[in-house]
Amino acid sequence: MIKPIGFTCDVRFLLKIIGVILGGVASAFAQSPNGATIYAQHCARCHEGDKTGWAPRRQALTKLAPEVISAELHRGFMSKVATLTDEEKRAVTSYLAGKPVEAFRMAALPAPEGLCPAGLAPSDFLSGPRWNGWGIDTGNSRFQPADMAGITADQISHLKLKWAFAFPLAKAAYSQPVVAGGRVFVGSKNGAVYSLDAATGCTNWVYQASTAGVRSAVSIGPRSPSGGFAAYFGDGEGQVHAVDAITGQALWKVKVDNHQRAKITGAVQLYEGRLYVPVASGEEGAAANPKYECCTSRGSLVALDAQTGKQLWQTYVIPSAPRRTRKKASGTQLWGPSGGGVWSAPTIDPKRRLVYVATGNQFSDPEEGFADSVVAIAMDSGKIAWGRKLLKGDFWNVGCISSDKEGCPKGEGPDFDFGSSAILHTLSSGHQVLLAGQKSGVLHILDPDKRGAVIRQVRVGKGSISGGIEWGPASDKDKVYTAVSDRDLNNPEAGGGLIATQIATGEQVWRVPAPKPPCLGEKGCSAAQPAAVTVIPGAVFSGSLDGHLRVYATADGKLLWDLDTRKPFSTVNNVPGKGGSMNGAGPTIVGGMMFVNSGYDFANGTPGNVLLAFSVDGR
Repeated sequence: MIKPIGFTCDVRFLLKIIGVILGGVASAFAQSPNGATIYAQHCARCHEGDKTGWAPRRQALTKLAPEVISAELHRGFMSKVATLTDEEKRAVTSYLAGKPVEAFRMAALPAPEGLCPAGLAPSDFLSGPRWNGWGIDTGNSRFQPADMAGITADQISHLKLKWAFAFPLAKAAYSQPVVAGGRVFVGSKNGAVYSLDAATGCTNWVYQASTAGVRSAVSIGPRSPSGGFAAYFGDGEGQVHAVDAITGQALWKVKVDNHQRAKITGAVQLYEGRLYVPVASGEEGAAANPKYECCTSRGSLVALDAQTGKQLWQTYVIPSAPRRTRKKASGTQLWGPSGGGVWSAPTIDPKRRLVYVATGNQFSDPEEGFADSVVAIAMDSGKIAWGRKLLKGDFWNVGCISSDKEGCPKGEGPDFDFGSSAILHTLSSGHQVLLAGQKSGVLHILDPDKRGAVIRQVRVGKGSISGGIEWGPASDKDKVYTAVSDRDLNNPEAGGGLIATQIATGEQVWRVPAPKPPCLGEKGCSAAQPAAVTVIPGAVFSGSLDGHLRVYATADGKLLWDLDTRKPFSTVNNVPGKGGSMNGAGPTIVGGMMFVNSGYDFANGTPGNVLLAFSVDGR
């Protein structure tokens, strides 16, 4: 069944960097003086004053359609930041677009084309080759075994495009594709979740989830005792959805946090009939508004009954409730402590009956709780068993990159939080360790039997606001593979690289530097590799902001394949498709096919909107 769907927008990564859609043309000054005044008063402090270069300048965004600008102001990231009336938003949109615009209205997604014929419903989603959730397994290894991958390292150079699907009215493709029962489940920036046929790309159903996009990966699980299977996921408005995996019909929907800026970017984890939900916040970006009382949100882990959506418990990683701290020079009240968002999928430890979350930085002082930490939470009670704080004093919000820094916390930190999941890895000795990659560029190896004590710390990158280690590594039997971002906006050849580390000893096995980006001189081009890594026996996959997916031999780092996705594609749903920067999710390898997103307009990346499916020789 195809539901009516409409255009939506969402941002997670831009909470760190104000790489949001606001722009226009200088020639519009004369055409819209009121809009220019509003822009100067409310927008220029970041978009003209950001010394880091993350907030886009007007001249960089002259090709944006007015409806895209308007949607960002009304439904996207800037709706959480700018306190403007509808008429002021309209005036700013006219100014930025360089022409008059009508009042905002949600643009409708086109009716889906390329629908699947009847009779393709699977009998069991969990019996055949599959990739379920963010990290494949409850330990978030992102390692796909040979029997599930269906592709060998020797076959990778023979991969050919089988089909491409374009997300309508989207400038990014960032949800990890999940494959089960011969179907692909994937979220989108336009707020819809799609079920596609893995072999052909035809559309089974479309579910409109949110007005703020769906970044999280989908988790598939049985609907006992009623039978059937459900697809579970979170959205940019802090809601968790359960839908019938075969029909796309809604089963239940709950909001897991009452804060108005709560959002879910990491995948939910399904285990023993419970959903473990990571909760983050868009409040870090709202701090750029000089009138905003920053900040009152706290990251948390929520447990839900998977059958009903009933909340069982919620645990904040900063236990103390925010309180009034001081006032800005302008008189705006400030609050703290806040932050510690859980941006990534939780990690399940069945042996110790713990759930691990890696947390973000604090949005405001004072320092309390477990920001920039790996936290162990009892899966049955929600009680914090232990927390290992790996960086102190990391107070940061988007106010820190505005021209006056009025909203920046005292003791501004580097924004070196954890954006990726911890990996629970079992060594050949049987001992288990936790692997946690941080935006500082450090890979932490922790002992879960000693309350997260640090075994060793391995530096793989320099670290920066955009990583360091951004979306996370992958591990196989004895090595962990870490891609490095270290993006430098003033030097597109800087950053990037892939490192293989022996987990038992911390020794570097090999390191492959990023090649010179073929796209030098083009917008968004960079050698940085912030996307999540994927590994199969003998081969490791890493995407880059230059739009290339490169595959390396796990033994020695030899390049096996180089795929350029930074180009237009013909699509099975007849929506114009184009690849761009590769960021966020890594490729999904399952059943003899590879599924990968291309396009990432945030943080001055190259826009794109395609999901690409490859098979050996295109068969």
